[in-house]
Amino acid sequence: MLRVGLIGCGFMGSMHANCYKNIAGVEIAAVADIRSEKAAECAKDTNAKIYGDGKDLIAEADVDVIDICLPTFLHTEFALLAMDKVKYLFIEKPVSLTAEEGQALLRKSAETGCLVQIGQVIRFWDEYVELAKTVEAGTYGKVMHASFRRISPRPEWGWKNWLLDPTLSGGAGQDLHIHDVDYVLSLFGEPQKYYSVRNSRGEKNSYVNTLMAYDGFAVGVEGTWGLPTSHPFEATFRVTFEHAVLENAGGKFMRYDKDGAHEIVIEKAALAGDAYAGGNVSDLGGYYNELVYFCDKAAKGEPIEKATLADGVSSLTFLLKELAFEG
Repeated sequence: MLRVGLIGCGFMGSMHANCYKNIAGVEIAAVADIRSEKAAECAKDTNAKIYGDGKDLIAEADVDVIDICLPTFLHTEFALLAMDKVKYLFIEKPVSLTAEEGQALLRKSAETGCLVQIGQVIRFWDEYVELAKTVEAGTYGKVMHASFRRISPRPEWGWKNWLLDPTLSGGAGQDLHIHDVDYVLSLFGEPQKYYSVRNSRGEKNSYVNTLMAYDGFAVGVEGTWGLPTSHPFEATFRVTFEHAVLENAGGKFMRYDKDGAHEIVIEKAALAGDAYAGGNVSDLGGYYNELVYFCDKAAKGEPIEKATLADGVSSLTFLLKELAFEG
């Protein structure tokens, strides 16, 4: 049984807890949060020991892996300690607040041998996984152009509104836009050149739009959380190939080609028997998929090869260049 220590029991921590409760051969052995009621919610239906401080969990808990779901500005401090404790560590995205912190994490990983996965969850989301396979296989020919869009209402649900303070979260650029930036970099690598614009009024970095130029095609990546709370969250993409268009929007994944419009139906992950702990696993989406991957690698003692620490630092470094771009 793989024993998990979960540090941070807010929105993302509770999502991860639900995932772990649905993964066979995995148990939540310890949880930590300064808010006792949040920790208790994550520990529900488990035998997890509850800690009021993540540092106490790192020092005392009997765990095989640690998952850090704290606010971004706390990632590095706790991750450096956790790497001395366990061989496998999961850090929610973005990996850190600064590129310098990212480099410190890389050095610590090399020193301790701790294997780290970053929560760049889009790499594990079913529709995006299918798109990556299609691009790699060249199923519909070369990519002609592409657009990725992620828009959200203001995230006013964070603990003490930490998300809205760019000195703590990095703003929409680092917390939201980085999802699509990381995914595009994983597909195509760094662009030959790029042009990035941001909002100059209102909350800094609450809107980012970047055009990336590759050999023969361009990719647009737009992200914002500068919308009213009444506006729905949307994450969409459209990729135009030589012989088809793949589009994920409006709750449907579609292929458009010379023969017409076709919905692409992806079989969702299914669980066997008593591994299922309640809830609709398909609703957990890429969060479930990424933690299944992480737990499988940890249980087998194998290297992390997808959404690695190096990937996370590389994507953060590029994102920070976007946010500093002056044209």
